[in-house]
Amino acid sequence: MRALVLNTNEKSITVQDVPKPKPGPKQILVCVRAVALNHVDYMNAFKPLAAQVKRVLGSDFAGEVVEAGLDLIDSDDPRVKIGERVSGFLQGANSVNDRAGAFAEYLVADYDLCWTVPRSVSFEEAATISLASMTAAQAIFWRLQFPSPFSETEGFSKLKLEEGEAVNVFIYGATSSVGLYAAQLVRISEKTCNKKINLIGAASPSKHALLYKAPYLYDSLVDYRNPVWPEIVHKAAGGTGVNYAIDAISQGSSVEQTDSVIRDGGKLAVFRAPAAGGFDVAKLKVKPIFGAVWEALGVDVVYHGGVTIRSTTETRGFAAAFFEFLGSGALSNEIKLQPNPVRLLSGGFDKISTEGFKLLSRSLESERGQSGEILKHASGEKLAFSLTAE
Repeated sequence: MRALVLNTNEKSITVQDVPKPKPGPKQILVCVRAVALNHVDYMNAFKPLAAQVKRVLGSDFAGEVVEAGLDLIDSDDPRVKIGERVSGFLQGANSVNDRAGAFAEYLVADYDLCWTVPRSVSFEEAATISLASMTAAQAIFWRLQFPSPFSETEGFSKLKLEEGEAVNVFIYGATSSVGLYAAQLVRISEKTCNKKINLIGAASPSKHALLYKAPYLYDSLVDYRNPVWPEIVHKAAGGTGVNYAIDAISQGSSVEQTDSVIRDGGKLAVFRAPAAGGFDVAKLKVKPIFGAVWEALGVDVVYHGGVTIRSTTETRGFAAAFFEFLGSGALSNEIKLQPNPVRLLSGGFDKISTEGFKLLSRSLESERGQSGEILKHASGEKLAFSLTAE
């Protein structure tokens, strides 16, 4: 089969023929129909973490099940049925672990770490959802413990709210991929607990009209370029600051600014470690809560500088429950999360490195030196490629 392969010695990317994988006992073999690009794919292609000479790149995928492992033969789970539409994400070359990525004609994945894609959603749209939505879900439900429709959490029980008082939530980087899913998950949490959430966001004014509409439904928005936006957020939260803040950028001054809008006793979720994000925890009034999305995959991940990111039974169980929830509306053609705006690129594997990564590199270069929306993809869009197996 064809796959996009990284040569870590040469830091080169080429389309090569590699063996088709075989599914393990509880895995499915997926014929990949579409992939989406993430900045982590680009960054690890040109600054490899992988220890092996050759690694298949890629994280986000969507496709059709063509084979199921031996332990799944009698399962009635829809995700193991031949021809079922599924989506998920893999680790790719994002660590030294020897695990193949998603940029291939076929891949294997744990069946319960995939979700069923409704017929109303294209493969390209589905491919944009898995990694970024899991990143957001881990922050909101696992780390911040918002009320959840698929897992037990402490909810808002410790807030000691007055009767009728809203929960104030702020998202910085509201139009980043993670930010778009975070807002939707906040609204899902609101429906779960029947408690009003006052959702405040920071984004470019050109995107405000989009963010005020469903499924995001922001109550207030600020221009992240406005130097006094933290003051505006304080006012929008009733003058006392927010209960929860989510920094979907987590880069440089964005963390300190986001920290400044949190009330006493509030919580802050970030998506980069201090060293990677370039911020000093000692300057923050709230200790940020951080984790890596790779915890979802059920294996320990050896990462930057030999750091091991542990995956526990609990973190994997959370991921499996989230993906089951994500696909729970497939039979009725209901999508739980609206996909990111998609910019569909043609050319398949041959164009991922020459066209897709080029667009991501331009996006990264334009964002260096500012606390803007670092995780955005080509002006708020997610890049996706259609693939056809030979």
